[in-house]
Amino acid sequence: MSDEQSREDILAALYAVIQQRKAAASDDSYVASLYARGLDKILSKIGEEATEVAIAGKGGERGEVVYEMADLFFHCLVLLGYYDLPPETVCDELRRRFGLSGIAEKGARKK
Repeated sequence: MSDEQSREDILAALYAVIQQRKAAASDDSYVASLYARGLDKILSKIGEEATEVAIAGKGGERGEVVYEMADLFFHCLVLLGYYDLPPETVCDELRRRFGLSGIAEKGARKK
């Protein structure tokens, strides 16, 4: 298994667990509790985690950046699960953009 495949597999495996937990009782599962509290709570957690990533990035402690990024990735996967969008859809979009100038890609979205 290549490193690239391993990275995608952990996202897919985590997403599968997140999807399973959607149906769990909210007092038994953190994920289920997020879904029970609704989209606004999920989005709030993403905002909170993104802020923590920014703070960790500013602090420059590499381990803290990794830890906070993992939290952010996790909560983003919860949001994808809310919409039943597997992480592969995001990977597909990144593949589509790969090799494009960021400026050109952003400009194409405005048209």
